[in-house]
This record gives sequence, C-alpha cells and structure tokens, in this order.
Amino acid sequence: MKILLSVILFSFLSSGCTKVKTMPAKNSTDNSLVTKNTTGVFTYLALGDSYTIGEAVQQNDSFPYQLKNLLVKNGFTVENPKIVAKTGWTTDELQGAIAQAKISQKFDFVTLLIGVNNQYRSYSLETYKKEFRELLETAIGFAGGKKARVFVVSIPDWGVTPFAKSGFKSADAIAKEIDAFNSAAEKITNDTGVSFTNITPGSRMAANDLTLVASDGLHPSGKMYSNWASALEPKISSVLK
Repeated sequence: MKILLSVILFSFLSSGCTKVKTMPAKNSTDNSLVTKNTTGVFTYLALGDSYTIGEAVQQNDSFPYQLKNLLVKNGFTVENPKIVAKTGWTTDELQGAIAQAKISQKFDFVTLLIGVNNQYRSYSLETYKKEFRELLETAIGFAGGKKARVFVVSIPDWGVTPFAKSGFKSADAIAKEIDAFNSAAEKITNDTGVSFTNITPGSRMAANDLTLVASDGLHPSGKMYSNWASALEPKISSVLK
C-alpha cells in the first residue's frame, strides 16, 4: 500500500502539466547585456516548477502573472513573463531545460522557486545545494549580473494539503524536510547577496483554510499566489524605480 501511494503521489506531482510554458517577451530583439532600461518597459523571467506555472489554476492566477499585474497597477509597464517551468521538475531538470531553451536575452528581473520535487523524491540535500547555487548564478546572469534584480521564493509546504493526507509521509516529516531545503536555499541566497522571500509560513495556513488550495487538493490556489505576489511586489518595485 505504501508503495502504491508513493507511485500515485509521484505521478501527480510530476505529470500534471506536459508543456513548458514559455511566454516570449514582445519586441525583445536586443539580446545584448542590458545595463540600463531605457524603454520604460520591463521584462521578467520566472524559473521553477509547478508553483511557477500555476498548476491547477488559470494562467492569470499564477504568481508570476499576478506579480506582473500588481506592478502594472502600481505604475510600471511590464511585459508578460517568460516562464521556464514544468510540473515535477527538480533542480537538475530545470538546469537542463534552461540549457535546451538557449535563452540569450537579459531580463529586468528574475524569480526562482525550485526544490519541492527534490524533497519529494528524497534527493540529496547536498546535491540540491550544489544545483541550487548553480541555478542562482544562472538567474543572476539572466538579470545582467545584477543581484538586486533576482528574487528567490521559498518552497511551500505541500504536507498540509488534503492530497498529502493520502501519502506515505506524515505532515511533520514533510515539514522538516521542506524546512531543511529552505534553510539551505536561504543561506545560499543570502550569502550570494540576493533577496529571499519566505512564503512557507503562509503556505501552512492551508491546513485550516482550504481556500488557499487549488481544486486538485495539492497546489496553491490563486488566493495563495496573490499573497506571494504581494510579498514580492514591493521588493521588485524598489529596484525598478
């Protein structure tokens, strides 16, 4: 029974979306290193997994699109985000997808949220540290070398969701593992001089508020993603001014 539940959960986490959502930026023909935005139109790259594409919610309810819309509401002109993410991706799979995409464009700001599938698959924390550090450097490169333009988001705790109750690990066990991965990511992020936004405590509110969970019983709802966007928007606004 434990093996069956493991297979079911892994399939759910890794198969949901079969397409990489890459939303090309409009009028982005200059692939040179951008040192200053002279057009007043900002570009955004979002790197991650199901939490970045917004599995089980409408595209406009995903956190990158809600973030973009918040920035627009507050007076910025921001193109639709270019998203490189897929449900089920681990750090190494995101690395491979970035390499395959051969993105040469530089962006005005970049978000990075990755690691839940490393945790789920019981991948080594040491391997995660190495690959996360490499991805963070890649994100900085996409931001034209500007560390202040990169924003790391912590891994939410899926152990509090209804779907997790049918799994093979307890909520406490999942929480401890998520905390370990987030602690590693936060230290690497801070040591690198990049912004780290901790949305994990808020994600745990889903244990008592099902409006924070999408219809699949596992992923965040648009309401939760709204909280993430609201946490990121002031930080990003401050560096775009």
